[in-house]
Amino acid sequence: MTVRYPRPLRPGDRVGVTSPSSGVPKDLRDRLDVAIHEVRARGYGVTVGRCMDGDGHVSAAAADRASELMSMLTDPGIRAVVPPWGGETAIDLLPLLDWDRLRDTEPTWLVGFSDISTVSTPLTLLTGMATVHGNNLMDTPYRVPEGLLSWLDIVAAPQGHRFTQVPPGRHRAAGWDDYRTDPGVRDYVLDTRGTWTRLDGDGDVAAEGRLIGGCIESLCNLSGSAYLDTSAFARAAAPEGLLVHVEAAGDDAFAICRNLHGMRLAGFFDSANAVLVGRTSAPDTGSLTQHEAVLDALGSLNVPIIADIECGHVPPHLPIVNGARGRVVHTPMRSELTQTLD
Repeated sequence: MTVRYPRPLRPGDRVGVTSPSSGVPKDLRDRLDVAIHEVRARGYGVTVGRCMDGDGHVSAAAADRASELMSMLTDPGIRAVVPPWGGETAIDLLPLLDWDRLRDTEPTWLVGFSDISTVSTPLTLLTGMATVHGNNLMDTPYRVPEGLLSWLDIVAAPQGHRFTQVPPGRHRAAGWDDYRTDPGVRDYVLDTRGTWTRLDGDGDVAAEGRLIGGCIESLCNLSGSAYLDTSAFARAAAPEGLLVHVEAAGDDAFAICRNLHGMRLAGFFDSANAVLVGRTSAPDTGSLTQHEAVLDALGSLNVPIIADIECGHVPPHLPIVNGARGRVVHTPMRSELTQTLD
């Protein structure tokens, strides 16, 4: 299998907006309009699908969501698909997608995190199509801190492009902005200092491999299935090994510990040269922190484990391209993730 990169977006290209999981409630549509305006300001057209209803936990019936996502991913006029955000049960789409057709179609960028990784990570693993684990559409209007990029920067980059991101040194302690009262908010409140943390010991880290991963609470439910076979992907596309990234959305430390143990037992980390763990505001428990949960489950891998990376539910966002070649460096003087689209 060869990793396939969508061609870079150019002004005049169209971006598709659909909700494979949760839609947008009526009182948040103003924020959606602001986000769409941000994409159009880059010179792109925007096509909004029918599966956008926010009254329930999903935007439409599973068959309708799968059909609309397939339509957008295979439409040669749509160059990127960017859902408004994640949700809870995108898992119901997986048996409804035409994976053979997706393998044969010209690749299109799929962008998002949280429950979107339920679809985007298998899309890379099963078809070789590179995807972006990065800020969702509703996050797009925020100004990007120095050292990081927006998904808009990445989807416009040509194949072979190399880019490096570094921790900005500040993040949001907890909570989200209220889009109902301020739909146009563009500045993150980054009120807490912090950088990356090595969990498995001391010493400098320099590791390479193809990047793959996503949200723990979503991906753990695919463990052991054909949709999450990282070993087969490594054999076919990454004999050099993988840089595996995971992040906790909101489950407590006990649940994250169990989920990561299960993913490890199912082979998800077998080809990992290092594990990158997103910063989380998910709760610790009385006797187990989130960091300790990761180390309990993954310490036996005997590979570097670097936590507090900006690739999860705590703003700001460091987009990661699933399928890209990655190199992570972490020393007392320097922390960086370099990705190459080849």
